[in-house]
Amino acid sequence: MIKWAGRLLAFIGAVHLLVGLLLSRSYFGDWLFLRLWGHWWEDTRAANAFWGSPAGFGLPLFVIGLLVTWMDRRGITPPVFLPWVVLPWTVVCTVSVEPSPAPLATAASVLLLVGVRRSARPAGS
Repeated sequence: MIKWAGRLLAFIGAVHLLVGLLLSRSYFGDWLFLRLWGHWWEDTRAANAFWGSPAGFGLPLFVIGLLVTWMDRRGITPPVFLPWVVLPWTVVCTVSVEPSPAPLATAASVLLLVGVRRSARPAGS
């Protein structure tokens, strides 16, 4: 369960990041020249694209998925706080974002939680 949760989280994160970067490539110049905001209180389209892609959901989810996969390959059980942090994060995204792969990330978070809890149990119980 832990292995598949990690793989799924890494996959969702990578796809989110790559698709986001592809869709926002017209703003790369604005990002490089720090033209993200009109005034401090209003975002520009470049800022919205920035927060939705490289500074958004994808990269941290990708790193978490890689970390979980790395730990699993070494026989290390991820700490129980990890799925308890990722689960509400993905649930909020599932509820608040229009159709997206967030429900799949929530399912991966549940898999991770169940896998971590099963690994923490003593053998034979």
